[in-house]
Amino acid sequence: MKITIVCVGKIKESFYREALSEYAKRLSRYVTLDIAEVADEKTLDNASPAEERQVLMTEGERILKHLSDEAYKIALCIDGTKTDSVGFAKMIDKIKLDGFSHIQFIIGGSLGLSPEVVKKADRKLSFSDMTFPHQLMRVILAEQIYRACRISNHEPYHK
Repeated sequence: MKITIVCVGKIKESFYREALSEYAKRLSRYVTLDIAEVADEKTLDNASPAEERQVLMTEGERILKHLSDEAYKIALCIDGTKTDSVGFAKMIDKIKLDGFSHIQFIIGGSLGLSPEVVKKADRKLSFSDMTFPHQLMRVILAEQIYRACRISNHEPYHK
């Protein structure tokens, strides 16, 4: 199984990079994990709605270039479906059973995802009603993918 995290921006803080690297190492027993980073657009603090739409559109075009028609695409959106860790593991298992060997998780920038990217997704998933920094969300997602692999393989994992 190949899993790609398609995301906006580079991780600047070393502690996020270290955490992501650790989960990538742990995941290597179960899946091939790739990270596809696209450049983020600068957003002014008092950006107008039109300027925000332009940022979303530009970032969205960059994301769309990385999405594969053969992959199952999951957009991380605050209005997506929520699940617990066991449900997340079952969701990944079902995607595999449905014949997909590649899952792409899509994380937007500070303004989220463009409507075009969301339309291209097979599923919208939410981790919380709260907003997380998109750099931290990569770490949270990697940890949950690792937890899902452990659950699916009937291996212990702390609760």
